[in-house]
Amino acid sequence: MTEIRSLFATRLYKAKLSEFGKPIDPQELDTACLSIAEDDEAGQEWCEREGFPGYTSYASLTDLPWRFPIFKDLVKVLDKHVAAFAKDAQFDLDGRELKLEDIWINILPEGGIHTSHIHPHSVVSGTTYVAIPFEGSAIKFEDPRSQMMMAAPARLRDAREEMRQFIYVAPEVGDVLLWESWLRHEVPMNMSEEDRISISFNYNWS
Repeated sequence: MTEIRSLFATRLYKAKLSEFGKPIDPQELDTACLSIAEDDEAGQEWCEREGFPGYTSYASLTDLPWRFPIFKDLVKVLDKHVAAFAKDAQFDLDGRELKLEDIWINILPEGGIHTSHIHPHSVVSGTTYVAIPFEGSAIKFEDPRSQMMMAAPARLRDAREEMRQFIYVAPEVGDVLLWESWLRHEVPMNMSEEDRISISFNYNWS
């Protein structure tokens, strides 16, 4: 009897931020992100020096939950989502916890792109979405086995999701996505005149 199974699953968690804890006001979060970006001269200089389109606080601010109460509230909610993801992934944490390592703002204007990358030294990474233009909402995930498929044919256009080499996920404002930090991903070009605003984060095992 023929048996075909799927092995070595890669989990992607998607939920509404409001599923745990008190709801986070998206308008207040949007205002906070724009205010921080406007005042963060060090972050602006880093983005200009490194050729990063738009703005990120990744290299300049490490204390967002201390600066703005709404970020403190956000982290409390994210902690619960990460705990749910860790349970689904069946991690054996050996009595230790997954704790927030860093959290940062991303603002991508028209033409902005975030090229393919991973998040080294972290266990779980993710993003929650503050403002998403219609034409610039997707995040692209890559099959982590791609470098080993040297002679493999292309997949059919209508291949099942778990068989595809790339997966595009179009989240909505208020969604949170989580994945293991080794999963390669990128943000395709924002084709809209409106900014794409998100908040990304890493959790480590300590």
